[in-house]
Amino acid sequence: MAGGLVALLDDIAALVKLTAASTDDIAAAASKASARAIGVVVDDTAVVPQYLNGVEPRRELPIIRKIAVGSLRNKLFFILPLIIFLSWLWPASLTPLLMLGGLYLCFEGAEKILELFHPHSAEETETPAIIAGEEAEKNVISGAIRTDFILSAEIMVIAMNTIAHEGTWAIRIISLIVVAVLITLLVYGVVAVLVKMDDVGLALMRRESSMTQKIGAALVSGMPLVMKGISLLGTFAMLWVGGHIVLSGLADIGFHAPEHAVEYLVHALTSWSSGTLLSVLAWCAETFFAMIFGLLCGGIVVVTTHFFSSLRGTQ
Repeated sequence: MAGGLVALLDDIAALVKLTAASTDDIAAAASKASARAIGVVVDDTAVVPQYLNGVEPRRELPIIRKIAVGSLRNKLFFILPLIIFLSWLWPASLTPLLMLGGLYLCFEGAEKILELFHPHSAEETETPAIIAGEEAEKNVISGAIRTDFILSAEIMVIAMNTIAHEGTWAIRIISLIVVAVLITLLVYGVVAVLVKMDDVGLALMRRESSMTQKIGAALVSGMPLVMKGISLLGTFAMLWVGGHIVLSGLADIGFHAPEHAVEYLVHALTSWSSGTLLSVLAWCAETFFAMIFGLLCGGIVVVTTHFFSSLRGTQ
């Protein structure tokens, strides 16, 4: 009996060690995947607040919650099974999918850069449909979830590609579920904080303390600038991430010239430095050139789409 108990305890100890090791593997894989997808996360965070223009303050958080639930549903019930199936049946498809997503990010970034120099006129800017009533609110929520689907797909494919050779299939799947949940909470948690900061500022302005009132006024006046800054950062993130994805994808399919050109330029700019400074400068230079490459790719897609749109308009 004692021997059986000792054997049972040994088995339990081994199981605990195995579970702990698996947990560490999942945490490491999820962390690695999330880090690679962070550029798209920044863009996702910058895009979502645009759907809340004209919304009554009391409706902002419920709408964010509905979009967040739709985003998580996109990731877990549609995108995750699809990329798992493709990764198992046709793993070579991940690179073309990544490149298509990267081109889309480049296109979106280039469009936003173009809009900085040629903004839409007042006639072209539509009044947010969400102020028109409950049905319009549902339509805008559906539109936000559809837009999120593209960004969520890019996040999940990047994550899958990052951990494609990490551990077992079970670890990869659980890691992707962790990434989906954490990134959704991160994006929509940050969005919720951002869109409510002006309300916090208004509440502080009603306090008796002059210092509190100044802080509230600073929040109210500063949040539009913060939102513009986040939107600009999201644009740069799209171009950087998209450009890097396309560069890496071209190298994976055998066309190494663009990636080698970037490596040459990075080396030329950082050859005089060493140590930590070299690492920082190399990262900054690589990011800059990937962003420029993304802008070039996005510009080509923008010109092409506008050209075909004009052809359809003349027919």
